[in-house]
Amino acid sequence: MLAVAVLGLIAAGAMAFLRSPSPEQESRSLVVSNDLRDLASAVDDAPTGDDVAPDFSVPTLHGEGFTLSRHLAEDGRPVILNLWASWCFPCREEMPTLDAFQKAHPEVAVVGVAVQDDIVAAERFATEIGVEYTIGFDEKDVVNVEYSPLGLPATFWISSDGAVAKRLFGTLTAESLETDLAVFSG
Repeated sequence: MLAVAVLGLIAAGAMAFLRSPSPEQESRSLVVSNDLRDLASAVDDAPTGDDVAPDFSVPTLHGEGFTLSRHLAEDGRPVILNLWASWCFPCREEMPTLDAFQKAHPEVAVVGVAVQDDIVAAERFATEIGVEYTIGFDEKDVVNVEYSPLGLPATFWISSDGAVAKRLFGTLTAESLETDLAVFSG
């Protein structure tokens, strides 16, 4: 009987974890995102130019896989690498903005990678949000370790020669993307 009660509590906890965030969770996510933005402003978000983007390979939502070095060698477009998670409300907010940006600027590849996340929850979230840019999953925690985000969402502008040109911790806006693209494109 005790085992059934424990299993019931575990199942209820799992269901609560996997559902959409509550208004209280959303509010906390927004505070965390604003705190990250404040913290990021204290961190130098302009890499030195010697900062080589760590290479990575991840499975993708549509099964083709993504490897940064292969993309840079074969496609050549710069990459906006956006790290996100299904439990991150600000990530949910900014993904449609990134999708619209990708459609307006095909000269840049947007790649979103779920980090610090359960693969099933991340796949469900990515399917639900329905963006068209490349969505990958950091199943082996390689991207998270190599890029060391201060929190989520985190975005890295990677030039076509593989250098990290900019790091941004916190939520993106359409205006910030356009401003950064102008600086990034020179």
